[in-house]
Amino acid sequence: MFDIKRVSIEWAGRKLSLETGRIARQAHGAVYATYGETAVLATVVSDFAPKPGLDFFPLTVNYQEKFFAAGRIPGGYFKREGRPTERETLISRLIDRPIRPLFADGYRNETQVIVTVVSADGENDSDVLAMIAASAALTLSGVPFMGPIGAARVGVIDGAYVLNPPIGDYDKSDLDLVIAGTREAVMMVESEAYELTEDQMLGAVSFGHKAFQPVIDAIIKLAEVAAREPRDFTPVSRDAEIARIMELVGAELKTAYFIPKKDERHAAVQAAKAKAVAALQRSDANPDGIDPGAFKEAFKELESRVVRRAIVEEGKRIDARPLDMVRQIVAEVGVLPRTHGSSLFTRGETQSIVVATLGTGEDEQYVDGLEGTRKERFMLHYNFPPFSVGETGRMGSPGRREIGHGKLAWRAMQAVLPKHEDFPYTIRLVSEITESNGSSSMATVCGSSLALMDAGVPISRPVAGVAMGLIKEDDGYAVLTDILGDEDHLGDMDFKVAGTEKGVTSLQMDIKIAGITEEIMKVALEQAHRGRMTILAGMKQALEAPRGEIGANAPRIVQISIPTDKIRDVIGSGGKVIREIVEKTGAKININDDGNVQIASSNQEAIDAAITWIRSLTSDPEVGMIYKGKVVKTADFGAFVNFFGPKDGLVHISQLAARRVEKTTDVVKEGDEVYVKLMGFDDRGKIKLSMKVVDQSTGQEVARDSDAAE
Repeated sequence: MFDIKRVSIEWAGRKLSLETGRIARQAHGAVYATYGETAVLATVVSDFAPKPGLDFFPLTVNYQEKFFAAGRIPGGYFKREGRPTERETLISRLIDRPIRPLFADGYRNETQVIVTVVSADGENDSDVLAMIAASAALTLSGVPFMGPIGAARVGVIDGAYVLNPPIGDYDKSDLDLVIAGTREAVMMVESEAYELTEDQMLGAVSFGHKAFQPVIDAIIKLAEVAAREPRDFTPVSRDAEIARIMELVGAELKTAYFIPKKDERHAAVQAAKAKAVAALQRSDANPDGIDPGAFKEAFKELESRVVRRAIVEEGKRIDARPLDMVRQIVAEVGVLPRTHGSSLFTRGETQSIVVATLGTGEDEQYVDGLEGTRKERFMLHYNFPPFSVGETGRMGSPGRREIGHGKLAWRAMQAVLPKHEDFPYTIRLVSEITESNGSSSMATVCGSSLALMDAGVPISRPVAGVAMGLIKEDDGYAVLTDILGDEDHLGDMDFKVAGTEKGVTSLQMDIKIAGITEEIMKVALEQAHRGRMTILAGMKQALEAPRGEIGANAPRIVQISIPTDKIRDVIGSGGKVIREIVEKTGAKININDDGNVQIASSNQEAIDAAITWIRSLTSDPEVGMIYKGKVVKTADFGAFVNFFGPKDGLVHISQLAARRVEKTTDVVKEGDEVYVKLMGFDDRGKIKLSMKVVDQSTGQEVARDSDAAE
């Protein structure tokens, strides 16, 4: 019944298996891939005819994790998987980025790639396996895909590169780099690092590229016995249409594209386009003109050629900058008076307001995934409103782009954050992009450093980021520093590098062509280093190092430790005691299972009161110490005073005052606050207190212990 084809290899000490013909046989391409005991199913379906009127490739990639893969039931009321998690969104992008450029130019058939995690062993991550499975399914599907690609994860443990380190070793690694590419070149890099040098990063990329070559061989071997017949597809040439448009408005377009100011440049480009439309595009008045769809594609290609040739042949950029020059930097801090920390970072026509907010343990984010529920104490959220590019648009929940850019900035910043035990705050950064013309994600990185330092977060060093571009032609190439939006749109590479003066903390690369060589990457890294140093110097004009204390509006957090067997005493039945402490003192309290207690408030008196209360619940009073207490009951023989949390003691009538007392209520009444000294315990363990040895106005001792003895 099944015509199963399978290829297996030993890869980094574990078995990688690719199988087709048993599952999802109605898909155009389907591969069941396993690595260790982690398994994914990748499927590809592509329409057999293009959708009319489309001028883009309608590719959708969906990565999804099923909780059953790890033997878990989802949380929440409905007990089923819901909207994509941040991780699922990020891995969907991770798969999309290296495969999209490898489809044949002009292919417009709607295509969907779905990768489902069906088994997770907790040791082998599913993201790299998902990329490999998607590549294999596309290679088998018969669609015009110029792959396959391979993928790998590279770590650095004890100074050595490690291929596909197990999940349990991630915390030991100074690098988490995921790389994908073809046999000849690298297509995509995503990484976070702990201040590694450019040479170390380049070495990791080279190591990973070589390491996934056996995977490409395995996919080709499977395709040789299981691939569908290639679909007939012939790219349509637009050279004739481009030549006609070039003859009419080529000079105007070239002049327009080198107007430095973005809105003026776009207006001039649109004017040239409108002139060409009127003269050359097919209409009722011009039935022999160029088809509107073909005209749109041809004009877009002409724009690209004009900008690219000027850069490669003349070294001339859109805004007339040298190839390796960063735009003007303006950095400001403390721009929002009521926030814990804030910055306004402007680089040319790209601008970000970044706000840092400090919280307590109860503000940590709970993240539910295949590995279980974990807490996240550092969050970075990126927002890109349409006004930032002078447009109207939808406002709503963040899309894939916003999530991806926020995660890139998160990766760049995580290496310099203080350890939680040294700085027990939950940290949230929000980047609001207020202007955008090239690399708002790197502006977010720069603004995040400044906002954290403004909030008094003791980061080890400031982090800056820069976006590099590439124009690659048959007769040469040019690497561009700090690319504009148009250079990104019309170029071949978006290469983003973030780091400190000491080293790289994050590197991300996306390619629109069939990969780049190690030589080009080396040039880009060296040029990015110089750009990063320039930006860091500009940031120092606003703030060189973290402020000496946290922002005035931020909560203060004090940590104390209590015995673990006393935790229940502080929490109380159903949380009654801790709620009372919070209500009465006004402080926020978070208790960990190890006995670590965090007390937070912007009012130091509230913190002190909460600490005193908690100490009274978790420790024993000391003989000879003076305490402030409250009279809770009077009797003929004395008064009972609550003086140490829940603990009461007796002040005998003879210990109420230095004079002779005939009646207890002559000295104290219920509810009175008094100072008492702990004298000791009677033979039954009852607490003995004295008031007469303490000055009731100051709380200071006024008599020797022997003077107070009964």
